[in-house]
Amino acid sequence: MLSLPQALERLLAATTALTETEPVDSADALGRVLAADLLSALDVPPHDNSSMDGYALRAADVAGPGTVLPVSQRVAAGQVGTVLAQGSAARIFTGAPVPQGADAIVMQEQCEAVDGSVCVNVQPAPGQWIRRLGEDVRIGDVLLARGTRLTPQALGLAASVGMARLAVVRRPRVALFSTGDELAMPGEPLKPGAIYNSNRYTLRALLTALDCEVTDLGIVPDRLDATRAALRQAAQGHDLILTSGGVSVGEEDHLKPAVQAEGRLELWQVAIKPGKPLAFGAVRRGAAEAGAGSALFIGLPGNPVSSFVTFLLAVRPVLLALQGVPHTEPKGLLLRADFDWPKPDVRREFLRARRNVDGGLEVFANQSSGVLTSVVWAEGLIDNPPGRTIARGDAVRFVPFSEWLA
Repeated sequence: MLSLPQALERLLAATTALTETEPVDSADALGRVLAADLLSALDVPPHDNSSMDGYALRAADVAGPGTVLPVSQRVAAGQVGTVLAQGSAARIFTGAPVPQGADAIVMQEQCEAVDGSVCVNVQPAPGQWIRRLGEDVRIGDVLLARGTRLTPQALGLAASVGMARLAVVRRPRVALFSTGDELAMPGEPLKPGAIYNSNRYTLRALLTALDCEVTDLGIVPDRLDATRAALRQAAQGHDLILTSGGVSVGEEDHLKPAVQAEGRLELWQVAIKPGKPLAFGAVRRGAAEAGAGSALFIGLPGNPVSSFVTFLLAVRPVLLALQGVPHTEPKGLLLRADFDWPKPDVRREFLRARRNVDGGLEVFANQSSGVLTSVVWAEGLIDNPPGRTIARGDAVRFVPFSEWLA
């Protein structure tokens, strides 16, 4: 068996970043990945401006608290005032450009308007409450690096320098199908021996959350010929083929020989729990397709928790690498275990857990790979090294689902 780091190294080494890019409106770019560094063409803010409602003045004109100055002008946001006459003040509002000659803002709560003048009740310091030109962004700054996955705050930053459209990497195209004669779709009657196909919904939603274009090919019968035909269809026009089920070693598990016949299979088992049976390889595209080559293949286990966890651990890094996002481990938290785990596995375990009101971690009572309620109940996974016992009070590494799904 491969360790998870070894498996990830092979996965990422075989993944080539997409080169096709497209321009999108900044308002529609959430979750997309920048195709080039974003450079600022202007300073932010573009001028000195007031961070308070109040009065702009020369600090030297205030002899002390109680000084009265005539108000010579009124400057609102979006307006440009005139040069401030010496010995006068300007009524100013948040965001308004500071008039030339003023070097301080006094907030209105520290002033009193008196018959066209203002009584300044404090001694101002030069520079106070003024936001300087370029203090946030300077012309030529790299605001966002190539490979950045665009968050709401990143889109706001791009908008702050006037970027209405952004060049992004095209979305990964993923073909999804399940294998198993026992599978039925929700809405269909459940025949004896059948189960509903939850993985199809979980995986499709995970792919959508990572901004993929998904082609759902449904359920493939447990036959070698049908599996090979599905792989050939899935390879056309897709970057990745993702399946669930059929990657064990039973007589009805046909994905392994099918992928070997239609392409290549490069890894088979990973030392993690849940999720040991994990298949990776590539499927040849038809010679007539532009670019031909191969589509990557990842076969996930059929058990729903195994499928969910191995997607986070193995598929997510591949999808991000396709878009040129540098690989980084999700950030974990060291939290207190409020449980005992006296019988660890020889594999690296990912335990479904959540925080309690005391800030410690609890684990779901049933950690079976078939108990899908555990990942709904949980807030994340405890990353427990092979063979490690856990006693109450121990510090353990907890990775919230939000680190994988953001």
